[in-house]
Amino acid sequence: MTTAESEARKALNRLRRAAEKAEREMSALEGALTHAEGTDFPSETYQEVNASLRHVLDFTEEEAGRLQQKILHSGGLEPGRVRRG
Repeated sequence: MTTAESEARKALNRLRRAAEKAEREMSALEGALTHAEGTDFPSETYQEVNASLRHVLDFTEEEAGRLQQKILHSGGLEPGRVRRG
């Protein structure tokens, strides 16, 4: 694995962890504000933000798979030849 690939994997993992943390924080915020605001709570806006965070997490999964395939290919392994655990 080259330094660029290693750095890409590290950055991708940091992005994934940040998005996971943002999801947890949004959940905490939503819980607190739902309780405090009741019917005035903008639930549609929160659903949109949560969907955006899910989109970022999906992106990180797709990119991780793509990067893994590139690394395997550059190492001489054919895609699909390695079982995922």
